[in-house]
Amino acid sequence: MLITAKALPLQLSTGFWCEAIAYTSNGLSTHWLGSAPSSTARIAIRWLRWRASHISDQLDPPAAYPVRCWLADQAEHERALEVLVSGDLYTLTIPDGALRYLLSARPAKHTPLPRRAW
Repeated sequence: MLITAKALPLQLSTGFWCEAIAYTSNGLSTHWLGSAPSSTARIAIRWLRWRASHISDQLDPPAAYPVRCWLADQAEHERALEVLVSGDLYTLTIPDGALRYLLSARPAKHTPLPRRAW
């Protein structure tokens, strides 16, 4: 007997949702690289920094340079905190030839998450 599970939306009531994806500039391919819930905006920014650091380690030096600058830019991190606390989406796009990495954080209260129904 085959039993299938139906995905039901799960709403996070507090916190933030962080994601990392890679996509081609022609829009033909998108790859999910990871996601995580975060209880605070500061932890969300910490997660973005962690993922950006991993991505920059894999890039050639010319492509990694802007990422490393962003990682060291405390003023930009404070601006990102303000964006998240005000309820808006914060994104960082990292170009690498025809590939783009997109890191994002947003308030989670309107983020539907899949959940299994048993």
